[in-house]
Amino acid sequence: MKKIIISITLFFSISGYSQIQFPKASPQGKIEQRIGITDIIVSYSRPSMNGRVIFGNVVPMDKIWRTGANENTIIKTSDDLIFGKDTLKRGVYSIYTKPSKETWDLYFYNDTLNWGEPRIWDDSKVALKTQSNVKLLNDSYEFFTIDLQQLNVNNGQLVLAWEKTKVIFPFQVNTSKKVTKSIDKLMAGPTAGEYYNAGSYYFKEKIDLKKALEWVSKAIDMQGEDAYWMLRTKSLIQAELGDFKGAIDTAKKALIASEKAKNQAYIDINKSSIEEWKNK
Repeated sequence: MKKIIISITLFFSISGYSQIQFPKASPQGKIEQRIGITDIIVSYSRPSMNGRVIFGNVVPMDKIWRTGANENTIIKTSDDLIFGKDTLKRGVYSIYTKPSKETWDLYFYNDTLNWGEPRIWDDSKVALKTQSNVKLLNDSYEFFTIDLQQLNVNNGQLVLAWEKTKVIFPFQVNTSKKVTKSIDKLMAGPTAGEYYNAGSYYFKEKIDLKKALEWVSKAIDMQGEDAYWMLRTKSLIQAELGDFKGAIDTAKKALIASEKAKNQAYIDINKSSIEEWKNK
């Protein structure tokens, strides 16, 4: 019995210790920034100088550096970022750099699951590489810092700074292009799919059957009479409104279109509805 009590006590003691969270020597940093209509998130670890010489010592020159500490430094962007003439497609990437005395190379890498530098560097995983000049500072950054600066609706700067070194990577976002595209789409009016979805919702929720019929009919006019699923919905709305002759005519069109598409489920259900509505 005594041995059991000791074992239980030891188990809970170990379990208790396993819940203790110890601070990392390099604290976690995170930036969340919207530029125009593009959302950018950067997560990274922030090592400190701690009395050390950084570049050329802690961080070797002319070699790939993890750009921070611990796990990968990660950038997530909701839209494309344009660095000079090159475009980084929207997505999630790890950030690596190659510091040298006068310039830094910046790499956006497709593999985000490394701890530190990849064991084997794979150039095919580099989504984009860009370069910028080093700016020497009078004052020092004690902690490695990544920031997004000089922001406006179309531009920004990805800034890396540590010790007395700062490197700025300007980029652009497609705000004007995306907004213009959205405006053009809005001014052109709803698409066939949007008319159909709206009409289908009004039908299913029994909000306004006449408006549902108007919108679904508009969708068919835009999409064409091969859209058997739209024709099927229109026939159901007509039947619900008591227009069985119109429902049968539409169902026959839906039957032809579904036969053309070889969709057996729609073929069967249209045949069944036509027979049912003949007796109304």
